[in-house]
Amino acid sequence: MESLRELSRNHVLGNPIRLGIMLYLLPREKVLFKELLEVLDVTPGNLDSHLKALEKAGYIEIYKVIADRPRTAVRITEKGAEETGKYLKALREALSLIPAEG
Repeated sequence: MESLRELSRNHVLGNPIRLGIMLYLLPREKVLFKELLEVLDVTPGNLDSHLKALEKAGYIEIYKVIADRPRTAVRITEKGAEETGKYLKALREALSLIPAEG
């Protein structure tokens, strides 16, 4: 039951798009905004609002990369990686409470 409490406490990662962003960022050093748009198949405005919520929670950093033109990049913070790990652990524990079919 503690795992269910943990899941309900984290309102930031309880959103499927934000969880998807974090799962995509975990194994990567940085990701460009455009790449996230393609992977998640969301609108720019929708992605921007989810990134701002994650940034406000301290889970990600949003910054500019100067290449041929300025681009927006995102990287996961240590706090974001830790909180995502905790959330996934709680999710696994909660799923283990569901009896297997058969």
